[in-house]
Amino acid sequence: MLFNSFTFMIFLPVVFLLYWFVFRRLKWQNLLILVASYTFYGWWDWRFLILIVITSLSSFVSGLLIKRYEGRRPLQRIVSAVNIVLNLGILATFKYFNFFVDSLSGLMQVFGWTLDWPVMHIILPVGISFYTFQALSYSIDVYTRKIEPTRDVIAFFSFISFFPQLVAGPIERAISLLPQMLRERTFDYATAVDGMRQMLWGFFKKLIIADTCAEVVNGMWDGLNTASGLSLFIASVLFSFQIYADFSGYSDIAIGCAKLFGIRLTTNFRVPYLSRNVREFWRRWHITLMNWFTQYVYFPLGGSRCSRGRTILNTIIVFALSGLWHGADWTFVLWGLYHALLFIPLILLGSRAYKDTVAAGRLLPTWRELIAMVVTFLLVNFGWILFRAPDFAQFSEFVGRLFSPSLFKLNGLTMKMATTLLWCVGLVLVEWMQRDREHVLQIDGYRLFAAKSVRLALYAAVTFLIFYFAGQVQTFIYFQF
Repeated sequence: MLFNSFTFMIFLPVVFLLYWFVFRRLKWQNLLILVASYTFYGWWDWRFLILIVITSLSSFVSGLLIKRYEGRRPLQRIVSAVNIVLNLGILATFKYFNFFVDSLSGLMQVFGWTLDWPVMHIILPVGISFYTFQALSYSIDVYTRKIEPTRDVIAFFSFISFFPQLVAGPIERAISLLPQMLRERTFDYATAVDGMRQMLWGFFKKLIIADTCAEVVNGMWDGLNTASGLSLFIASVLFSFQIYADFSGYSDIAIGCAKLFGIRLTTNFRVPYLSRNVREFWRRWHITLMNWFTQYVYFPLGGSRCSRGRTILNTIIVFALSGLWHGADWTFVLWGLYHALLFIPLILLGSRAYKDTVAAGRLLPTWRELIAMVVTFLLVNFGWILFRAPDFAQFSEFVGRLFSPSLFKLNGLTMKMATTLLWCVGLVLVEWMQRDREHVLQIDGYRLFAAKSVRLALYAAVTFLIFYFAGQVQTFIYFQF
């Protein structure tokens, strides 16, 4: 079921009303969440539910067994390892089997050997990378004694399958979301209103920014052999905003939707294109994924608490795995390695890890901050070309045409490009003004919006813009991951 579908517009209010007015006890609320989540997920294909049940059951049982074998560390290690191998095996089979076979076959051909293995025609289950990582976080945290295993199977299955964030995150660690499933929840009007505002802003980013950018970007990639360098540069910039508005828009809808049910999800984006270096960008982009890799890969490898050379190696491993997580293609792996390459100078120079908001307490950035943000955006933007390319050959053609004399010629530009760029500029401006808030429509405290009528007029205006200017509906980009 898609957030931007008529079906979801009916589904959500029905579940909301049942949740607060019929199923008032915690046990029944969790059961409703589970049924609603399985309905939401099974709407694409009910067969996908088999996999999420297996993942949930194996992780739940592993937690109980780890508790049962307390004091017998080797047995706990075996239980945890079996669960990890099982879930990663399912993920590898459905997402990476053909990739591994094709890669191995290509390697064998280098040595003159032919590998004639069958290729499986597998439909990639929506969101499998997200809920698999969420389930793994539970068993690992139980093994490392960061959380106690639960015996409430309904609450646990609801934690794994919670429908707002099931198919595209945020990736919630058990230590954050599971306790919320185990305690009583009460309706809070202010939180619910803020959730609706955050959802509205998410729909704005998705339907106006992302989907409008997609029309231009897809057209440019389809006509790559005739496009000018300048038009390709604009297309690359528009894709940067497309993927940001698409994914952060989904996260806003998910987080806002969860607030309607009294549940807090982790912030997944904090204005990443206002970052002053690539290190800060990855503190602000897909936060929950990078937190997962930091906790379960980077730190166990030694993190930065080792030699500089080992720190660089650990960084390369994390970004290579992050690239592979995004897709079963070498372009994604190279995209991850590209970002690792951008990290290396920061590690060698001991560059500052920014934890504050840019230009905090000021209306405008300094020239140094502005230049740092522009340079960081251009570096990230170049990486998105590789991310978007169907294969390395088309990436090479794109870059070759981009860095050609036509980069400085105005031919090939269209009014659609110009108007879409204006939407992106508008997005940057409003996010700059609200860069210290969770989302743009969090307008509490502003004297201009003190009157309720003014706030309602703003929400109505945003809603009108969505219905009037929305682009052709596109599937959320991260559904494929």
